[in-house]
Amino acid sequence: MSALRVAIVATEGFSPFHFSVPSMVFGKALPEPGRFEMHICALTPDRVCSDSGISIDVEHGLALLETADIIIIPFWHHPDEKPAPELLAALVRAWQRGAEVVGLCLGTYVLVYAGLLAGRRAATHWEFERDFSRRFPDVQLDSNALYTRDDRLITSAGTEAGIDCCLDIIRCHCGGALANRVARRMVVPPYRDGGQAQFIERPVPETTRDTHINALLDYLRSHLDQPHSLDALAAFVSMSRRTFTRHFIKATSMTVGEWLTAERLQRSQMLLKSSDHSVEVVAHMAGFASPISFRQRFKARFNLSPSEWRRAFRGPASPS
Repeated sequence: MSALRVAIVATEGFSPFHFSVPSMVFGKALPEPGRFEMHICALTPDRVCSDSGISIDVEHGLALLETADIIIIPFWHHPDEKPAPELLAALVRAWQRGAEVVGLCLGTYVLVYAGLLAGRRAATHWEFERDFSRRFPDVQLDSNALYTRDDRLITSAGTEAGIDCCLDIIRCHCGGALANRVARRMVVPPYRDGGQAQFIERPVPETTRDTHINALLDYLRSHLDQPHSLDALAAFVSMSRRTFTRHFIKATSMTVGEWLTAERLQRSQMLLKSSDHSVEVVAHMAGFASPISFRQRFKARFNLSPSEWRRAFRGPASPS
């Protein structure tokens, strides 16, 4: 079987780390020559400068994309800037003739600017989730996925997720054994559990414009380990239950239950990361009714169990 041609597109202001990911996976990390044939191209053959003073000399132009089997956009420097029309047109032609087109991290923006992701599933770095959804509401953004695949259109979340994505491309074309060998050479996991939700900061509002609600939030943060009823909380702020519910949602954009769950999950993460308490004790200290309900809610939000999350952020030696 002939080697699959991989074209990595270098763009002005590229990130050396993001660019090195596919270069390594489809280059020096491959233990078997002849499976992939990697080339680098740019808008025009020339010297391309990175965002940190490093530059590379690129000998191929976009004509390389006409014969590539896999085309990778490893990075894009700013969502506001639309890529060159020549690049976008070349990506469309390549996909139409059967090539796989890959956008790593903000490279997903390039694919959507090319019109390739309308109505399709995609991923990008979690910090740009709101911006991406606002700009491209017709794209099905998966805010948790490390990478997505939809009809030869492949996208990934940020940084290390690009490695996961490239390993999956090898896995799909050459099988898991080769992907595992590449991962071992790079000293990375061949497959990671969970998605990028485990890294996403979802801040709970610290204060609001409502002084009564602010006083209540301070009280709740000091008593998260206790149960709270709507009637008792309404009495705390001297409101009727109905008026209190309306004021709370207006002030925090959450229901009381949603706010408490978010705050308790945030507290549990802090305890898992900074203490040696068991999961059962953490569940109690964070205010969950039982360890079972804690595990269920944690898994639903972060796509990892509390023990898995702790190992990911503290290392395998930490107690669970």
